[in-house]
Amino acid sequence: MKVDLNADLGEGCANDRDLLQLVSSANIACGFHAGDAQTMRQSVLWALEFGVAIGAHPSFPDRENFGRTRMQLPAETVYAQMIYQIGALQAIARSEGGKLVHVKPHGMLYNQAAQEPELANAIARAVKAVDPALVLVGLANSESIRAGKALGLTTREEVFADRGYQADGSLVPRSQPGALIDSDQQAIEQTLSMIQQGKVKSLSGEWVNVNADTVCLHGDGAHAMAFAAQLRQAFKQQQIQVTSL
Repeated sequence: MKVDLNADLGEGCANDRDLLQLVSSANIACGFHAGDAQTMRQSVLWALEFGVAIGAHPSFPDRENFGRTRMQLPAETVYAQMIYQIGALQAIARSEGGKLVHVKPHGMLYNQAAQEPELANAIARAVKAVDPALVLVGLANSESIRAGKALGLTTREEVFADRGYQADGSLVPRSQPGALIDSDQQAIEQTLSMIQQGKVKSLSGEWVNVNADTVCLHGDGAHAMAFAAQLRQAFKQQQIQVTSL
């Protein structure tokens, strides 16, 4: 059994380089919610050093709130913003001898696109316009995945190790209790269930079917590195191979 393990990079965390030694794919902030040209280039260099797949992590233009503000922007505005962000990281990756592999939207852009077909379509169109070979990463069973498939993109469905789920398969909003799983053991058990059994238990008790192509590992938690090591050990014990997109 194989799974991709991804983490967000270039968002101001001090352990980015160490985290890259435990994951197989990196989603690099493209400046709209965090990061800048220098952090993008440094993240690319570290990803190349450790053989980690390079991905763009575009966002709504919302540095003040780290990309977590709900926005209702015209589809063509989002389309242009996606091309701008993805293209910038693609150029940096190419200049260092690497290549861009995937695109994973960030924060509220990701969550809204999971439920809003028009927004999901704008993102998928932008990914295809930049490079039809790019992989689009989105929440399992979401509008993002459906939009990507409709345009002929390769998609990868994502699950979250340390986030609570609702009965419809969406993530519990960060503003609500149960959004984050504090117990490492519970998070590991949830992750293994999603990978091996294709299901996750929602906060209200229902089981939700999911496809776990890639697992998101948040690197900004207080015990991010320790949890990452525990998760890798659990994968090893279960003979689950970690491999990039």
